[in-house]
Amino acid sequence: MDMLVLASASPRRRELLAQVGYVFKVHPAQIPEEPLAGEDPIAYVVRLAREKAEAVFRELTAATNGRGMDSDEGRLAVLGADTTVTLDKQILGKPEDAADAARMLRLLSGRTHRVITGVALMTEERVEVAAEATGVRFLTLRDEEIAAYVAGGEPMDKAGAYAIQGRAARWIPRVEGCYFNVVGLPLALVCSLLEGAGITAA
Repeated sequence: MDMLVLASASPRRRELLAQVGYVFKVHPAQIPEEPLAGEDPIAYVVRLAREKAEAVFRELTAATNGRGMDSDEGRLAVLGADTTVTLDKQILGKPEDAADAARMLRLLSGRTHRVITGVALMTEERVEVAAEATGVRFLTLRDEEIAAYVAGGEPMDKAGAYAIQGRAARWIPRVEGCYFNVVGLPLALVCSLLEGAGITAA
């Protein structure tokens, strides 16, 4: 039996992958997440997803003398993912502080932005990478709404400083594309990658 490992500390990604029936372990990757100079947003998230999957695969393989896991557990497969928000070709990652979160929300106010998630699946045989982009429309936000939302703490570990599955949902009248991608994991794309590698849900 294959062992699937999610290379992410995100509780949202854990919930989504479990939602579609996969059994997996969690082993977060520890890598720098800064974009390279002039890096395209799609290239950025795909690179990070691949680096996360590769880092965790190496760690787990090294820990078990090259087997990747106990010999009776079958093949190791590591899923990496990274999500970012882009507006006018600008990458909006996780806010540094409350002021940065408010700045991002003011940028998104009244406009449509893109949420892009890169995913990578690494096995001993190969690495498969892909990306999903979703358009998200925001209503125009008042300064006091932004201040109250930031004060509640929800934006602080989210790309673009908001959570579509949280209180920010009331500001989003339209999503163009995969909703789950905005939460953090494009499920149809991920399931296609996993099934293509012969990894099935429980």
